[in-house]
Amino acid sequence: LVMSVPPLSAQVDYRRAEQMLSWNLAPLITGDVADPEWMKDGNRFWYRVPTSNGPQFILVDPVRDTERPLFDNVKLAAAMSLADNEKHYEPSKLPFRTFEFVDGEQGIEFEAGDEKLFRCDITAYHCSIRKGELRPPTHVLSPDGDREAFIDEYNLHVRPASGGEAIQLTTDGVRYWAYGVTDPTPSQIIKKTKVRPVLEWSPDSRKIVVQRMDERNVEHMHLYSSTHQRPMHYSYPYALPGDANVPRFDIHIIDVGSKANIKVQSDPQPSVSSLSGVREDQWVTVKWSKSSDKLYFTHINRGPKRVRLMEADASTGTVRRLVEESSATYVELMLSRGPPNWTVANNGDDVIWFSERDGWAHLYRYDAKDNLKNQITSGASTVGSLLHVDEAAGQIYFTARGREPGRDPYWAHLYSTDLEGSHLQLLTQEEANHNVAFSPSGNYVVDTYSSVDKPPVTVLRSPVDGKVIRKLEEADISGLLATSWRMPEPFTVKARDGITDLYGVMYKPSDFDPAKKYPIIDNIYPGPQTIVRQRNFSPSNGEARARQVHALAELGFIVVHIEAMGTNFRSKAFHDTWYGNMGDNGIPDHITALKQLGARHSFIDLDRVGIYGHSGGGFASTDAILRYPDFFKVAVSSAGNHDNRSYRNTWAEKYQGLLEKDEATGKDNYENQVNYLLAENLKGKLLLVHGDMDDNVHPAMTLQVIDALIKANKKFDFLIMPDRAHSFTQDPYFIRLLWDYFVEHLLHVEPPADYEIKKPEDAFTPPQ
Repeated sequence: LVMSVPPLSAQVDYRRAEQMLSWNLAPLITGDVADPEWMKDGNRFWYRVPTSNGPQFILVDPVRDTERPLFDNVKLAAAMSLADNEKHYEPSKLPFRTFEFVDGEQGIEFEAGDEKLFRCDITAYHCSIRKGELRPPTHVLSPDGDREAFIDEYNLHVRPASGGEAIQLTTDGVRYWAYGVTDPTPSQIIKKTKVRPVLEWSPDSRKIVVQRMDERNVEHMHLYSSTHQRPMHYSYPYALPGDANVPRFDIHIIDVGSKANIKVQSDPQPSVSSLSGVREDQWVTVKWSKSSDKLYFTHINRGPKRVRLMEADASTGTVRRLVEESSATYVELMLSRGPPNWTVANNGDDVIWFSERDGWAHLYRYDAKDNLKNQITSGASTVGSLLHVDEAAGQIYFTARGREPGRDPYWAHLYSTDLEGSHLQLLTQEEANHNVAFSPSGNYVVDTYSSVDKPPVTVLRSPVDGKVIRKLEEADISGLLATSWRMPEPFTVKARDGITDLYGVMYKPSDFDPAKKYPIIDNIYPGPQTIVRQRNFSPSNGEARARQVHALAELGFIVVHIEAMGTNFRSKAFHDTWYGNMGDNGIPDHITALKQLGARHSFIDLDRVGIYGHSGGGFASTDAILRYPDFFKVAVSSAGNHDNRSYRNTWAEKYQGLLEKDEATGKDNYENQVNYLLAENLKGKLLLVHGDMDDNVHPAMTLQVIDALIKANKKFDFLIMPDRAHSFTQDPYFIRLLWDYFVEHLLHVEPPADYEIKKPEDAFTPPQ
């Protein structure tokens, strides 16, 4: 006998759901985070790990085979309290996550509070305080540690690392055509964000390669902060699909001693997606030769359908092409965020290159004259990250997915092979997703492996055979299991074609009763550049797009993540499924998957289907309820890019193609993805939310949908989050609003009045 869930207020227990929020689960898990910070010798490292006594800092010396606490938390907290007359510090709550070694590793320096820079001897346990900060990301240290490079008034400068008079190396930088920086966005201005300049020192510390981005003729977007008596206006360069002028950059090589400025002799290239991106710690699309006399860089066209690997002479700026790659859709040099998968080895004789030319992501070996020597990897699998090349041993190390039969094809494993690809070896045998970090020396690997339903284990491995040298950490989730928290459940379904396997995760309430009927909610993020489904065990902080699914399920819902066709980490054809038709959003696969789950499980009520998402997920959730109004009954859409003609050209042109307009009809090739053109289809309940200071996805896109809904005489709900930028999904008010909307319109229960979610000030917020 199957019963519907009766509308009893006790079944909508917001207090119990609140305990499932990430910041309340995090303290219940220990030993789950152990990200290595490598030390100067390239072998030793330290990491910060949560324990039952608060975060601990652990020092590991693989050469000596030792592991110990880096310092005594009790003694350090006492020394800090003695030095600071204004505050008492707790050993279990040391107020820093990172530090710099000083005094030959006898001391550490770290920030704790506003402009408080502690310098502590960790042998004698004595601390001093001065105003200031650790080396900010705006200052990039040279490899020899003697100098740091930075940008001031749009020009490149260097100064001694210990402080002192700076030397100006360039003089012609101006606003919108600056060295190393672009004009700050409103969010960066408001938050006073310190951004790493786009530059890299040469290995010999004598030269600096720096990007010079030209934004002079790029049109601007505008935002207004309205929480003042007189609204504050912000203007910033932001190119759209079809714009004649987009940001383009040149590459300059600066000789620090002579101040010679050598412009690399290649055409200015557009800033296109992550192919020209910068990580927080590195400009990833340039690499110096070991001898510092050559610079290697990728050069892309707008689209991007073509990419070239170039070599520049550091003394003259002359260039030559090493490898060229093209695609009918778009070229990838990596399948996720990180450095592009190419390198130049063996004094330029070997170029390791990433390509999807045979339909799968693989590595290829070229000589320095664009001649293919051999394909290194092959088969129905995808290379993830090229991690290390051991030139002496002739070995390369990389992650790949889908090689191991019967395993989740989204799990990454570590492999090694020779340059011919003839001796491929699996180095991580465990059936899980592996997050791998190579030591700078290449002698050791730190591997944290887990899956959505298996807690993480962190080990130190040998890259020679993958043998575990030492277990570093194993997560303890006993505190989590002592609550009502319920383990996620992976599942597999078929795609729209009835053939392709799709993978997902299901979340149930802790008091789940299989005899009842539950509404089902689809948490969507369509990509195409990434996925939404968790691959690691991470209930405490989750992947950014998981959107607090445990807490939502606890209110009486089944919540699912589904990886549709059109996302990455599978074949090129899988990724290209809806290239040029972003209005697809993978939603046909989501509907097919939900129907299969409904047929498989009697507790799923397919008459009550909800969907929600943020950013691309906001675009997709609105698209879903407008394009398929008889299937999706309730949608919550936040910060959606509802018309990619109004989104940044770097992303939209990559996945939708260059904007082309038919002069005869006035239509263009982007109309198949415009949400406001579907406004008249709305039947269910739709909540639209946007931050009014969103400089990533402009709020105009949501307002255009609203305008169309009003013209179509449709009823909907809308909230502007004042002074919020793009990332507000962890805001307690937004979380409660999302709960209320699904509880009222899918459970048909009155939400508790004015319930307030509490969020600790030091709660971890995953990156968006």
